[in-house]
Amino acid sequence: MARRPTDPRAAAEAVFKKPAPKAPEPAPRAAAVPGAKEMVSLRLDRDVLEHFQADGPGWQERVNAALRSAAGL
Repeated sequence: MARRPTDPRAAAEAVFKKPAPKAPEPAPRAAAVPGAKEMVSLRLDRDVLEHFQADGPGWQERVNAALRSAAGL
């Protein structure tokens, strides 16, 4: 009788001991239109929101300007 060259159990265990291949990281997405604004959801304290909304329309642009200033952009 001819024996198999490898033990089936050992072969099966070896398959499961191999590290899983790492998935490649997706490339960062570029903006569809350079300089375009992106819609996000942002949680702000009520008093901060009221402060920017007190001057009427354009409050989102004022929030954006304040964030740019705070980030040093």
